[in-house]
This record gives sequence, structure tokens and C-alpha cells, in this order.
Amino acid sequence: MKTLVIAEKPSVARDLVDALPGSFEDNDTYFESEDTIVTFAVGHLVELVAPEEYDDRFKRWRMDDLPIVPEEFRLHARDKKAEKQLKAIHKLLKREDVDRIINACDAGREGELIFAYIYETSGVEKPVERLWISSMTKQAIREGFEQLRPGEQLRQLEAAARSRSEADWLVGMNATRAATIRGRAWVGGVVSLGRVQTPTLALMVKREREIQAFVPEPYWLVHAQFDPRYEGLWFEGDETRITGAGGDKRADEIVAKVSGKDGVVESVERKEQSERAPLLYDLTSLQRDANRRFGFSARRTLQAAQSLYESKKAITYPRTSSRWLSGDLVPQLKPTAATLAPIGDYAQAAQYVLGLQQLPLARVVNDAKVDDHHAIIPTDVEHEVDTFSPDERRVFDLIARRFLAVFHPPARYARTTVVTLVEEERFRTRGKITLEAGWRGVYGLESDEDRKARQDEDAENESAELPELQQGQKVKCAAAEVEAKETKPPPRYTEATLLSAMETAGKLVDDEELREAMKERGLGTPATRAETIETLIRREYVERVAKDLQPTPKGLQVITMLEEHPLTSPELTGDWEKRLTDIEHGSDDRKAFIDDIASFTRSTVEQIAALDKEKLRPERVELGPCPRCGAETGEIIRENSKAYGCTSWKSREEPGCGFVIWKRVAGRTLTPEIARQLLEEGKTKEVISGFRSRAGKPFRARLVLKEDGKVEFDFPARTQTKEAAVAE
Repeated sequence: MKTLVIAEKPSVARDLVDALPGSFEDNDTYFESEDTIVTFAVGHLVELVAPEEYDDRFKRWRMDDLPIVPEEFRLHARDKKAEKQLKAIHKLLKREDVDRIINACDAGREGELIFAYIYETSGVEKPVERLWISSMTKQAIREGFEQLRPGEQLRQLEAAARSRSEADWLVGMNATRAATIRGRAWVGGVVSLGRVQTPTLALMVKREREIQAFVPEPYWLVHAQFDPRYEGLWFEGDETRITGAGGDKRADEIVAKVSGKDGVVESVERKEQSERAPLLYDLTSLQRDANRRFGFSARRTLQAAQSLYESKKAITYPRTSSRWLSGDLVPQLKPTAATLAPIGDYAQAAQYVLGLQQLPLARVVNDAKVDDHHAIIPTDVEHEVDTFSPDERRVFDLIARRFLAVFHPPARYARTTVVTLVEEERFRTRGKITLEAGWRGVYGLESDEDRKARQDEDAENESAELPELQQGQKVKCAAAEVEAKETKPPPRYTEATLLSAMETAGKLVDDEELREAMKERGLGTPATRAETIETLIRREYVERVAKDLQPTPKGLQVITMLEEHPLTSPELTGDWEKRLTDIEHGSDDRKAFIDDIASFTRSTVEQIAALDKEKLRPERVELGPCPRCGAETGEIIRENSKAYGCTSWKSREEPGCGFVIWKRVAGRTLTPEIARQLLEEGKTKEVISGFRSRAGKPFRARLVLKEDGKVEFDFPARTQTKEAAVAE
């Protein structure tokens, strides 16, 4: 009799075949040896059927038919290609010489779902065992096959996976149909809503509204140069900014009052501070760092990490939500460091770790915080970094350095704060010296704290070197000057900051340990967040503008339409995610969860149906007289769903003067502000990024409005030939 092994994808099946004993014959859809058959899915082969499969009447989208809540969910092959492979797997499952099944799909919630749907649609009932591994090295695969888990052990994980799938179907299908019926005319096309994507979009729209409503306020800073040479920033209490009416005069008065005057060092405070190494990576923190440092999208990081895991065997399972290791990995830690020692970039740090008699494990090992998978670390095999792609090399570098850094001592600093008093006005000076690089030496970088300070324009410049100053010492204010500034709106989300917000369901949390406690209530899971962001971009609700993510007018309109509806609430979705985790752990009931989701879906449909159509009508801006006919006719340029056009247009038969600026240019949405600049100035003030060529390559350019009404690109001089070539 034979054992049938089902992997998640063809490449993994080949790796299993390479690691298993015996000689395997390749039969196109499976590999077979004397006692083992290895076959494969191609990701999700099976999905929940669409509403019209339950009843033909659902082919038409009508509010009266909603909500659609199947008594029992049905499944079918995703497409023709999937159907072919599914039939091949079913045939193998039904073979009489197969008496044992091994589920070797990815060891996580989605992998469990992929297998469960394949197995259910086959109709067979044979004993199932589970391969559960965190590394694709031959040794890890062989050990996994020696320690197979009974299929029964994973029933709760399967229940959570099915619950996630059915909840997304119930909310997505019904809310999308209801919102499209109600708001298609104003949003344009299908109004796609989802359990995770809609609250994620709501986070970005909320921030965009804060930016749009923001009114900058002036403030002033006073800087002073002292003799002996050091600088200080004026402060009063905790405030360094001078604000309000007459603030500029007050700043000028302080400058006049202290310039050239003698002062005294009122206090010198020296403190030693230490900074611990950050925790190991889970997928979300890896994606955040790769976005911050290299500008990688969450999907690009995941693709590189998945390739390092599957094809290069260089890292452990990447789709993890844990930042700790389990105790059984301790014997592998030094051998893993030893595989990094021959690589020049890591040699010194790896030798330090290898030289430790006892590894510091308090912030590394915690069995209670390792669920399905441990943190992402390098594997303990030889790493041929020369064969890595540029993306793989960068992602591996982050993982390798983080792994080595966690075993190094804290970085230690001496911080000095000097307060100088001149004519009853106080100035603060801060200095910092590194006493011991500690884990920082693995990176040779400034601390996250320093980086934040550097990004904060008002932060005092912490010079490493300060003259020897003593309390009571006489000094002179050699010069002072005023710096006029304006408050700035909150920044738009980048992928790094959006991933952080998704992890904490929109709450602002910087503290690493506190973030960990909130993970169970995040939006989506580490494995799905990248795809949620890509879905919002694909549906034209959000677009990438340089490193920022910005809601489009369509995205803004969708959230405006759902104003205050619970579907836009990150907290509610976070609570659902927690319940899915509880189902996984056996502390919540799958049926109760789905009943609650069905009830929520009913109320969602009712609330959307009750929306006042007039209130859904979006506000359309008016941008002033039409440059082509406005002087004679008084017609103006008004926004509509697809363009900024002349109000003389009535229909295709009566196009009026025909002046129009389209909202979408080379894959980027033009905001009313950009259209206004084109009309008033004839070109945009700044070079704009976020355009994409026909080949999908990003480029940046100014927009210029020609006399014939066409909008053209004007490329920056230094990159003119390169950018113009890309735009072609």
C-alpha cells in the first residue's frame, strides 16, 4: 500500500521528493516511488461558489434578494486550470493502493484550508496525517516526516480557516452587492467591500480627511550660538515653539535681548542610557523594515522571503506572526550563526555569538509566544548569497543581522543635557556619545530613536561632542536667530506605517512589547496584509504616490457612503480576528461566530439599503471659468466621476466646446488641486511621482497644459532622457 503526500505547490513537491528516500518517477501531475506518491495543489484550487450557483435569480443584483446566506456552503474548482489538477489529485486520493494521506500544504491557516477543500471535494475518507515544518532544508523535511501529527490535532485550525473563508464570503458578497446597487451611479462601477479591506481603506481615508482639513499655523524657534562653541534651542517649560499672534515679535525680542550678552550654565545633567536589540522578525515587522529602508512594497518583501524559504532554503517559514523561538531550537542557534561566519558582512558579529559560553535567551526563546511558527531566522545550512537576487539579498541581510544582533549586549550611550540661562531666557543643548555599540555594531547604523529624531524637524541636533561645561560656568551668547516655521499635517500612510496600523487595528502604538499584546486583534494576518493593500490598489481605491499610499476620489467616496457604519471599524474587524484565533485554540465556537457574522451581514444590508441616495451624491468641485469658451459663454470647469470638464458638455451628441482634463493620467489620479494648478498656471508646481508607463514602470514628471487642451509630461532636466524613455 502507498502513502499519498499533497503539497501546496509544484516546487515544494519537488523539494519533498528530493528529501524522501527512494527513486521517484515524474508523472506530470505527481511523483511516484515504490511506497510514496507526492502530488501538489497550485495554491487555492478550490473556492466557495458564487451566489448565482445557489439560485439563478441571484444572477441579477437586487436588494430584495439580500442578504444571501447559504444553509451550507458549496465548493468548486477555481478555474479550468485548477479543475484539471484537482481531478488529478482526486484520482490519486481514490486509488485503491493509497491507504494513507499526508497533508504537506503550508503549515498555517491557509495551507490547512487548501487541503481541507481538496479533501472534502474528493469525497474519500482515509486517515490523514499532517506534515508541520518551519524550514525547507532536507534535514527539516526528513525530521518532519518522522514527527507527523495526527490530522485530528489540526481540526481547530481547519475550523478557523473555514470560518475566515465563509465570513469573508458573507460580508464581501452581500455588502458589495448592496453598496453597488445603492451607490454605483456615484462611485462608478462595482462598489467592492470586504471584512478587512474596508476598515483598512477607512484608516487611510480618515488620515486623508485630517490632511485636507488641516490649517497650517505659524510658529517660531530661537537658536543661539554660545562661546565656548556650542548651540542651544530656546525653551519654556516643555515647549520650544513660540506660537500665537505676535509670536514673531516675541521671538525677535528674545533674539535682541540675548544677543551678545553674558550667560551662565544653569545645569549640566549626564545620564547613561541603554537600548536593547529589537526582537526577531515576524512577517509584518520584516515588511515594515524593508519598506522603510528599501522602499519595498509588502508584497515584494513577501515574494523575496517566500523565495528565500522555498527555493534557496536560506530562511525559516516567513508567514509567521511570532517574534520568538521555541526552546527546542536552542541547540541549532550556534550552528545557524556558524553558517553566517563565512559571509564577510556578518563574520565579526557571527564570531562574537559563537564565542559566547552561554547565549542570552531571555528575549529570544518563549514557547508560550510561539504558536504555529517561530520567528523568521536564517536556516543552519550553507548560504550561497551570490546566487540570491538583489531583493533576496536585501531581505536576507535584514534577517541575518537581526538574528545576530539579538544575542549582542545593549547599546550604551551617555546623554548630556545642558541648560544655559541668558537674561532670564533658557536654552537647551543636548549631546550624545556612544559608550558601547553593543548590538548596534552589527548594523553600524543610528538607533531608531535617532532616526525618528532626525525626521522630527524641531528636534535639537544632538551633537556627539560638547565642550566640557560645568554648572555655574560663565558663557557668552555670540549670536541668536529666529527660524520661522509652520505646523505640518499628519503624514500620509506609507506601507510601513499602514502595516503598523493594521497590526494594531488603527491604534498608535510605538512600543514593541505593547504591539505584541495587540497582535491578536489586528486587521487580517501577516500572511494576508500585503494582498489586502494590493487589492485596494487594484480596485483603484488607493494609489501609490512615491512612498505614500493615498486614497483616490473613488476610495474617499466609498467610505463617505458608509459613514460610521461598523464595516469601516478597525476595532470590530480586530475583534473578529481575535475570535478566529480563539476558534483556532478551541476557546470559541465556529457556529456561533458564523451566526454572528450572518447577523452582522443582515444589518449591514439593511443599513446600506436605507441610505438616502441624495446624500450619496459626491461633492464635485468647481475649478473656475473654462479656458476655451468661458470668456464668451460663462461656462465653467466642473469635476465629474472621470474628468474635470466644461459644463457646456451635455451628451455625446452635444459635446459643447469639448475641453476636458481626465482624472487618470498614466495610472495616476489627478486631484482637484493638480487640475486647478494646470488651469491657473498652465503646469503643476512640482514634479509629480506615481505615474506608470505602458510597461508598468514608474516615472515622475511635471504636467503641462497645452493650448489645444492636451496634458503632456515635462521631465526633470537631470533625468529627462531616462524618464522620457520609461514613459514611452
